[in-house]
Amino acid sequence: MLRCCRAGAAIAARCAPAFPRGLAMAKSKFEYVRDFEADDTVLPNCWIVVRLDGRNFHRFSEQHEFKKPNDDRALHLMTKCAQTVMQELEDIVIAYGQSDEYSFVFKKKSRWFKRRASKFMTHVVSQFSSSYVFYWKDYFKDQQLLYPPGFDGRIVLYPSNQNLKDYLSWRQADCHINNLYNTVFWMLVQRSGLTPVQAQERLRGTLAGDKNEILFSEFNINYNNEPLMYRKGTVLIWQKVNEVITKKIKLPKEEEEKEVEVTRTKTKVVPLHCDIIGDQFWEEYPGILAEDS
Repeated sequence: MLRCCRAGAAIAARCAPAFPRGLAMAKSKFEYVRDFEADDTVLPNCWIVVRLDGRNFHRFSEQHEFKKPNDDRALHLMTKCAQTVMQELEDIVIAYGQSDEYSFVFKKKSRWFKRRASKFMTHVVSQFSSSYVFYWKDYFKDQQLLYPPGFDGRIVLYPSNQNLKDYLSWRQADCHINNLYNTVFWMLVQRSGLTPVQAQERLRGTLAGDKNEILFSEFNINYNNEPLMYRKGTVLIWQKVNEVITKKIKLPKEEEEKEVEVTRTKTKVVPLHCDIIGDQFWEEYPGILAEDS
């Protein structure tokens, strides 16, 4: 009896009309609930910025034993996740990251997701979060992921090129301020033996010049010689790069295939560690702010 029922169901499934993807299904009395959905279409002709931040990453970094003040593994993992997001969502023209945050800038004229804010934000955050878990083992090797990390997101619109440049400058300035403080703070804790509370008290009210002086006079560290990735953060842009690959081909009048090197040009997401506050970066890469973006 069970076999007959399954056979009948299979026949019915084959005979049922196929509905192409996107075709409206039959209406029902329950369809009115769609009217409760809010229209979250963002304004046209504005740069769309999605910024995500790690949720409670202070605790996460402690439990996963991140190196202080900077852990290259964590920073490179963040960048890998951001590259994955850009490769999946090609309307992103530039991204900027530091610490546990990344900002993604979508084209001014992007029509992705019909410019629905919730779609932009959820796609970016979900792709980034899943990539963080997926690529974790590539960067942390034997360090087990103890629990899933969390990221939250927000979306902001910027109507002018200058607004967008000022936003990215703000994030890079924040990177510098935080990294300078953290560098001094952890030197005081790790090398001078101060407790975190004592280090905080020592740095209370100090200016950038004071922190630089502490690093140089007490630890022989010139902050300007610290890696650019720590001081400037990471900028991701699209660039054409040449890749050399090995390809097997069969030459005329030869029976066996032969391996030859072939150079191909490919557009990839490339990380840069540079200043984006001044004009030089924008003059070097004018296509980012081009009118057709």
